[in-house]
Amino acid sequence: MDIKFAIVTCSDTRTIEQDEAGSALVGLIEGAGWHVVSHVVVCDDARDISDAIRAATDELGADIVLTCGGTGLSARDVTPEATAVVCERDVPGIAEAIRVYSLAKTRRAMLSRARCMQRLVRGADGSFTGRLALVINFPGSTKAARECWEAVSDQLEHAMKMAAGGGH
Repeated sequence: MDIKFAIVTCSDTRTIEQDEAGSALVGLIEGAGWHVVSHVVVCDDARDISDAIRAATDELGADIVLTCGGTGLSARDVTPEATAVVCERDVPGIAEAIRVYSLAKTRRAMLSRARCMQRLVRGADGSFTGRLALVINFPGSTKAARECWEAVSDQLEHAMKMAAGGGH
């Protein structure tokens, strides 16, 4: 199955050239035989993050958007909230699986507010296209982003088949 990914790194301090976590995810995705249609860095601003997610799914055709960063406890960590603004359906099991996997590596994983949600993809006129995209919040550290990928990557193809109506 051809799955198109977008990476949205949320950071006030990194440029695309400095985005090691996002670049690592690009390598992992392409290494799995899938395609990355977009890799951007946006500031830790809810509107900018929401706009980047919306553009990735609705304009660029991303099936899965992986966000990097903004999932912690500081006031500027707004990625989960920005995700909820543009997504309609929670997929809590993926975020739970990431936390369980990550807790085996570090107790700090319990401090993550990361979410996984589905977005009803819209066309240029704003109407639902019938396509569902998955948005998964990953942490901003390269090591943690790699571990989160390890936690869920083997289930993403099945998730997208289910989203397309392929059953369980």
